Amino acid sequence: MPIRLLTPSKPTGAIHKSSSMSLPDLFIETERLLIRPFTMADIEPAYQMNLDADVSRFTGDGGVVSRDEMERRIVEDVLGDYNRYGFGRLAVEWKGTNRFIGFTGLKYLEDLDEVDLGYRFMSAYWGKGIATESGRACVDLGFGQLGLNKLIAMVLPENTGSIRVLDKLDFTFAHELMEDQQLVHVYSLVNP
Repeated sequence: MPIRLLTPSKPTGAIHKSSSMSLPDLFIETERLLIRPFTMADIEPAYQMNLDADVSRFTGDGGVVSRDEMERRIVEDVLGDYNRYGFGRLAVEWKGTNRFIGFTGLKYLEDLDEVDLGYRFMSAYWGKGIATESGRACVDLGFGQLGLNKLIAMVLPENTGSIRVLDKLDFTFAHELMEDQQLVHVYSLVNP
């Protein structure tokens, strides 16, 4: 499925750090989705999404315990990644509604020196192909705009839905890893 970059991304090569960039000029439009940088307005719906036990059981991070914790994660982690690397996790809206339904995007993992594809959606939107649609857009971004050589994705072994998404995106199982005291499966995709 083709994606349309509404505004080209600034990063055009390997991972780099930029002290002058605050929000990436990146908006991706797919058939049904608008994928955009997080804003402070996303704190509350992101927090509500993470309160859903069906969503949080697959996060591997223990979930978010408070609205303040969600704000900290968005400000320090997500917006911080935009400043450090010029990319990061992105908010996802159902096109035409301005409604936050989850997130997707690429995240540089310093401890592994890898770029991770991740996604998380409100459970009401599961089973609609959104993770695959947004994931494909992020793969295209990583390999096309960012010029990355490889992407990984980490998933809990019991998260069969997410594993099916990775299969559809042509990721293959690479190895197991202990992350935050949990066994995770690492999948990878090499830029063709």
